[in-house]
Amino acid sequence: MAKDEGLTDRIKAKLVETKQKWASEGRLLTGATAAPEVQRLPPGQREVKNWPVLDLGIQPEIASAQWKLEVDGLVENPIAWSFADFQAQPQVTMHSDIHCVTQWSRFDNTWQGVATRRLVDIVKPRPEARFIVQTSYDGYTTNVPLADFADDDVLLAHAWEGEPISREHGGPVRLILPKLYLWKSAKWLTKITFVAEDKPGFWEVRGYHMRGDPWKEERYG
Repeated sequence: MAKDEGLTDRIKAKLVETKQKWASEGRLLTGATAAPEVQRLPPGQREVKNWPVLDLGIQPEIASAQWKLEVDGLVENPIAWSFADFQAQPQVTMHSDIHCVTQWSRFDNTWQGVATRRLVDIVKPRPEARFIVQTSYDGYTTNVPLADFADDDVLLAHAWEGEPISREHGGPVRLILPKLYLWKSAKWLTKITFVAEDKPGFWEVRGYHMRGDPWKEERYG
């Protein structure tokens, strides 16, 4: 087991090193910008029909019965949901395209889950809350503006194309925020913290953009 864990650690370190180098070199940048109402595919992207798997070399295995979501920080009503609590919320179906910073985009995805607006209504952010930080079961973090998180096409998703989201894609629950690059939609989501100041997450401290708008090609900061 220790040998396997050492190999995983080395793979993770190599992956992180490679992507940091991409950020420092500005790899994949085209210099173009576009508007989503003008063209569906953001600059520098290519459409794929599959759903590529990208992670840090660790795929936490969390049974639905053990899954928890904690929401804290600058909110009036902090919550801690079990999966049963999550399922008891009004469920929505949303359709969206997704765009990965590694240049692939997948069109016409169907998701089921809980709208983030529902969560925001429940926890009641304080006036000074302007950003959220997501934390995953593997320790991954990423930041997004509250305005993006609370948009009407964003959800905490538990199903994709009518089936539970698989472990490799972030199940049992992950964020889907389609207007930003997919690294801003944390897999294996377990905590959401409302904060006043923008706080960089795992990739942001390694050179990636603080917001990540695909149509502005905000790959790196």
